[in-house]
Amino acid sequence: MKLFNTLTMSKDEFVPLESGKVTMYACGPTVYNLFHVGNARPIIMFDVLRRYFEYRGNEVLFVQNFTDIDDKIINRANEEGCTSNEIAEKYISEYWIDAHGLGVRDASIHPKATENVAEIIALISTLIDKGFAYQSGGDVYYRTSMFADYGKLSRQPLEELQAGARIDVTEVKENPMDFALWKAAKPGEPYWDSPWGQGRPGWHIECSAMASRYLGDTIDIHCGGQDLTFPHHENEIAQSEGASGKPFVRYWVHNGFISIDSKKMSKSLGNFFTVREAAEAYGYENIRMFMLMSHYRSPLNYSGEILMQAKAALERLKTAKATLEFIAENGADAAYDGEAKFISALPSYKERFIEAMDDDFNTADAIAVIFELVRESNTVAASPAPSKEFATAALGMLHELADILGLFYTESDDKGLDDEVESLIEARQTARKDKNWAQADQIRDQLSEMGIILEDTPQGVKWKRG
Repeated sequence: MKLFNTLTMSKDEFVPLESGKVTMYACGPTVYNLFHVGNARPIIMFDVLRRYFEYRGNEVLFVQNFTDIDDKIINRANEEGCTSNEIAEKYISEYWIDAHGLGVRDASIHPKATENVAEIIALISTLIDKGFAYQSGGDVYYRTSMFADYGKLSRQPLEELQAGARIDVTEVKENPMDFALWKAAKPGEPYWDSPWGQGRPGWHIECSAMASRYLGDTIDIHCGGQDLTFPHHENEIAQSEGASGKPFVRYWVHNGFISIDSKKMSKSLGNFFTVREAAEAYGYENIRMFMLMSHYRSPLNYSGEILMQAKAALERLKTAKATLEFIAENGADAAYDGEAKFISALPSYKERFIEAMDDDFNTADAIAVIFELVRESNTVAASPAPSKEFATAALGMLHELADILGLFYTESDDKGLDDEVESLIEARQTARKDKNWAQADQIRDQLSEMGIILEDTPQGVKWKRG
């Protein structure tokens, strides 16, 4: 498998540090609000990357943190007249609603910054001892001039970065590019005791501390949005490598932006839709489909029209799956000659799917392979007497590939409704056999009100949601 590595700016062959095991770290949300559609992209895409590694037989240790102490959280708490912890816990709970709604599996570990303050203090102390950090009043700053490779991820020389840097009047730094590792407590703010006085961690240091604690000094993959490349990920490298003397991350994987009217979607610009808002309008599973239909590094433009296209595409897959499920139950017992060619070709779809995913995790091309499978299976399914053998084989391959991408995950939630629909259809069939046409029509009307469309076929009654 090849992944585009931001550190080398090339597609690099992915070889984990330990064969059969992959370590991944993803920057999680700062929990002061509902997350928006732009934030959802890395959450979905790197969920799929993890699923694919597991599909290929790897054991994946995946860490995604929660930033639960930050200026934005403190400000929100002050606005709402509650504690920072209450705000953080509230929006962590809200995060789970949307993440699970999007079909995203929990990471192996979801650490919080506030649960790792001791590790953060220890890391800062190491950086001070090695000369990479210094105390200034109650603050501690990272000395960027000490780290010779500063700027290697973003490809910005320190001299150029310094030209555009500034120092706040409240800060006393040796250099404008130095950044805070520890912040002295202000009145009314939450704080922890430290060798430098009461205060709290800076934003960048928490990820270095948590990545090291849960994954070790060197990890395989660190992922996140392109907007985190500088300064956040650049600073993580400086902190982690300064402290350990070892390479921090072997493959940096960044997803592209989502835009509205050609401008990056962000809370700071005010041009964003929360996932909750988008889900209410279009459905969680269609947001996931929207993300997967483009390559993860490509820019994406958000619009209702494109979400509806994603919905229609997913419905085509669901309809094909429902047809195959029906034939698998009700089709002919013996396969006809024309089906053998289709069945023998099924492994080729998996091969091309893997080829697409191995080429820098190309979900767009992988989905195109699934649609080819569906198109061909629809042709066979339309024959006069499709067999159970054909349908079972096609359905198995469809599920195998779709499950890697996390498609069809909402259908298990509908099992109760499916059972009710099947019972009503059976009652209608009984009424028709008994020539109780009024009752049969009444049941059809009831199903119609439930959004269920019936179709009579040679194999029996099929149904779908309208």
